[in-house]
Amino acid sequence: MTVPTSVGVYGGGRMGAGIAHAFLLAGATVTLIEADDNAAAAATNRVRASLTKAAERGTLTESVEEVLDRAKAITDPASLAGCGLVVEAVPEIVDLKARVLQRIEVFAPNAVVATNTSSLSVDQLAAGLVRPQRFLGLHFFNPVPASELVEIVVGAKTEAQLITDAQGWVTALGKTAITVTDSPGFASSRLGVAIALEAMRMLEDGVASAEDIDTAMTLGYKHPIGPLRTTDIVGLDVRLAIAEHLAREVGDRFAPPAILREKVADGHLGRKSGQGFYSW
Repeated sequence: MTVPTSVGVYGGGRMGAGIAHAFLLAGATVTLIEADDNAAAAATNRVRASLTKAAERGTLTESVEEVLDRAKAITDPASLAGCGLVVEAVPEIVDLKARVLQRIEVFAPNAVVATNTSSLSVDQLAAGLVRPQRFLGLHFFNPVPASELVEIVVGAKTEAQLITDAQGWVTALGKTAITVTDSPGFASSRLGVAIALEAMRMLEDGVASAEDIDTAMTLGYKHPIGPLRTTDIVGLDVRLAIAEHLAREVGDRFAPPAILREKVADGHLGRKSGQGFYSW
């Protein structure tokens, strides 16, 4: 199976640009929607930088410019009208995501609509949609070009055929799909956050350094990256928001430790700010 020939991505930040990269490499034409011209230009630059890295690794079969010719970053969502799939990739704020998803439905009435949420309820987001049967979660992982996993999150009203189609799209992207029902944190975020929060508590309690805690997981359990370094890459603010959501939905075992709250309050958000559990 191939990916849809025309794909929209609403939100051109790190995740949105990475999702655009993945679909471009699979042969799709991609329309990125951003809030203003400056944000659209920044999104184009992110995609260009990502494709340039891929070219340096020898994973492009075309030139960077040839691939970019199939991409456009603009502010007008009416350009999504011909898309077969539109992926929402805005920040993890439920009201914002809900508004964007409803907007996508208006401008792309024939498209499958997907959310890239890592923890928010797909059914909650679907509640405001006219066509919830054509909606599901496609949870990509950061960095999207290098990550091999996509989590397909199935809502209560998601059509069975759409699940099969989504599994085929993920395979066409050269990635592996897991399929989960809508539940707090799905499978990946729930497991990943649980490990990361315990690692933070260990650091807070002086059990070991951040480096040694991560080494315990990379060498002892064959994790490619330790939980604290992963948190820096994901963003401490993102991890905090997910932990707060899981604490509300699942229980106090997901309550964020003080060290996480303090670092976020101090602006130490990880790689994107230059400082988190590590210096970048």
